[in-house]
Amino acid sequence: MAKKQLVEMTINGKAVEKAVEPRTLLIHFLREDCRLTGAHIGCETSHCGACTVDIDGRSVKSCTHLAVQCEGSDIKTVEGLAQGPVLHAVQEGFYTQHGLQCGFCTPGMLMRAYRLLQENPNPTEEEVRTGMSGNLCRCTGYQNIVKAVLYAAAKLREPATTAAVTA
Repeated sequence: MAKKQLVEMTINGKAVEKAVEPRTLLIHFLREDCRLTGAHIGCETSHCGACTVDIDGRSVKSCTHLAVQCEGSDIKTVEGLAQGPVLHAVQEGFYTQHGLQCGFCTPGMLMRAYRLLQENPNPTEEEVRTGMSGNLCRCTGYQNIVKAVLYAAAKLREPATTAAVTA
């Protein structure tokens, strides 16, 4: 067994300090050590995007990223999107625009959509399709996913007084 290494990072706004084996993938660290099971293990080759999380302002596929590489990082997972019972605009968009079916890809789609809208608050349909192209869905045909992201973009541009859907 390899010697464990202490890693410190912020996950969903909370400081985390844990000892991990140097070869531990971030997806396993999140799911097993931190009990954050929202990100899914899909292909384990970075092709599907089901494991997408946000690290220091970038979308990262956590199945090919080591936990020790995240030392000092700020990580947001799908569990960190909602504010209590109030859904984030991307979650609301996927809910109201039927952007999911089986739900397996949804956490990664939500996180990629979150980052895409941070980078481009007013994307065109083509920019959404390009921006989401690294995340695969085998159920929806993508049309409702695109609609959901465009809905969220519009929602995020609204004044802050707009009421949000609650869980």
